[in-house]
Amino acid sequence: MDFFSFKHILFFLGALMFSILINSIMLRFVKTLGIRNEGDAVIRWSDDVKPALGGLTFYIIFLLSIILHSFIFSYSGDNIDFKFTGIVGATSLGFLMGLSDDAYNTRPVLKFLTQLLCAGILIYSGTYINIFESQLLNYSLTILWVVGLMNSINMLDNMDGITTIVSLVISFTILILMLTNNDFNSFGTTIVIGLLASLLGFLYFNWNPSKMYMGDTGSQYLGILLAALSINYLWNPVTTEEVSISRQLLIPLLSFIIPIVDTTTVVIKRLRKGNSPFVGGRDHTTHHLSYLGLSEKQVAAVIALIAIVSSAIVVYVISNIKVWTHWHTAVFVAYFLLVFGVLFAIANKNINKSTND
Repeated sequence: MDFFSFKHILFFLGALMFSILINSIMLRFVKTLGIRNEGDAVIRWSDDVKPALGGLTFYIIFLLSIILHSFIFSYSGDNIDFKFTGIVGATSLGFLMGLSDDAYNTRPVLKFLTQLLCAGILIYSGTYINIFESQLLNYSLTILWVVGLMNSINMLDNMDGITTIVSLVISFTILILMLTNNDFNSFGTTIVIGLLASLLGFLYFNWNPSKMYMGDTGSQYLGILLAALSINYLWNPVTTEEVSISRQLLIPLLSFIIPIVDTTTVVIKRLRKGNSPFVGGRDHTTHHLSYLGLSEKQVAAVIALIAIVSSAIVVYVISNIKVWTHWHTAVFVAYFLLVFGVLFAIANKNINKSTND
């Protein structure tokens, strides 16, 4: 192990200890942040009232990752460019919007407009999906991905540990792909390492029975940051060689399989019942797994297993398949449809047990 790698490990361990420490301090002294009044439109699996502090730790470590990057790794030639500044700006805006929502329960239209603005900032600064010849299609898909992911991560945060675990697996997948492509000394690498540490430190407090939630502050921050990172390291081709569009579509699709499947299932079920997709309810895929008799910890384990298997497939797709064929597309699409079909069938089997306000 060379000194370069050793410094990354030390940074991760330091960020992890800081995450645990800052969460402990805030949990001890702050008992009301993110706790809304009775009657607010928030439906969680647990009826216990707990502070939503996780997002604050996420953002603090995000800023520290940026500030400490040059000091720790001494990359004199690695300056913050306009593209990276856009990611910082969009992520900060998403964080502030989530913080406002935790404090004031903002209107859905304001959240949607802010999410559009986050997508616009990323596009303007050069972070956008680039797999089509038409820039209009690229920009449109980027907006759909950013807004959709910010809402999907937010909706997935409905049971102890679920969003944290899924985000951990996605972040680790991104880090593996970055290292595979020799991206060792960028701000992005440091940010992903810091993100992994903050999520792992928060999981200690968010694992069932949880002591705190991440709140919209955390879920909106994770949504926009993971969207930006996935655009740069999952969506866009990592080589100058011509690549298959289906291959590039499958990489983020499988990496984010849990939030995509969960949101799609919930939207379909609520629209069929004539309800708004944006009104909370105990009708998520995680809830329906619980209706089968699984404990919350078992539900988290099932979700983690699906996410890890999908992540392993993505890493295999990137690393080992040199010549992409229609057969590969069919196999991996079939896997996605299998996961979606099973979880959707479970959701429909227990349709009478869920509640949707």
